[in-house]
Amino acid sequence: MQLHCFTVGLFSVNTYLIVDPATKQAAIVDTGESEELVQRLRAMDPPPDIRAILLTHAHVDHAGALTALQREWEVPTYLPRLEIPLFESLPEQGNWFGMPQLNRPCGRIDHLIDDGDEIELGELRLRFLSTPGHTPGQGCFYDDEDIIVGDTLFAGSVGRTDFPMSDPALAQKSLRRLLELPGHLRVHSGHGPVTTLARELERNPFLAFLRKERGLG
Repeated sequence: MQLHCFTVGLFSVNTYLIVDPATKQAAIVDTGESEELVQRLRAMDPPPDIRAILLTHAHVDHAGALTALQREWEVPTYLPRLEIPLFESLPEQGNWFGMPQLNRPCGRIDHLIDDGDEIELGELRLRFLSTPGHTPGQGCFYDDEDIIVGDTLFAGSVGRTDFPMSDPALAQKSLRRLLELPGHLRVHSGHGPVTTLARELERNPFLAFLRKERGLG
């Protein structure tokens, strides 16, 4: 896949445009919380042939601008099924952080996705891996070279589990499962720089439990 990263909003969230090299069909992954992503996509030349919106999870910085995107592009939106409770809380999530101005409408969901599902984008086949913990149903979209992980894993860190609806035990299970994928996969996180699964398994201090389990020192 071809990937364009747009870092937007108050939380400097990484949003992505996936492009199928063969057909140029494109999908948006995550939204930011303002109309900044809409403006930046509209400024692209040539304009992207957007066919879908994918959400890794439903925190306001990742899903809050969904309605703005849907006004611009009438395309199907995909949400992890287990993420419905958090998605439905978007109108009050700003209150959680003492910023009621960030309360957002939910927007429209057309397809609920489950672990192991595939999404077709031109000739691309994007697989979905469910990695709950940071949120109830967060997940990752990947092919043979790249994986977009939301806030599951970062370069040198992992997603927080002290938010409403987070689950630390689930997060650890999800990291264990994520790191079973091939190490060469390039990791595109919701915040921060690109890394690889192998690099994080070797160096990430929050994955020490995995190194111990695997006898990696």
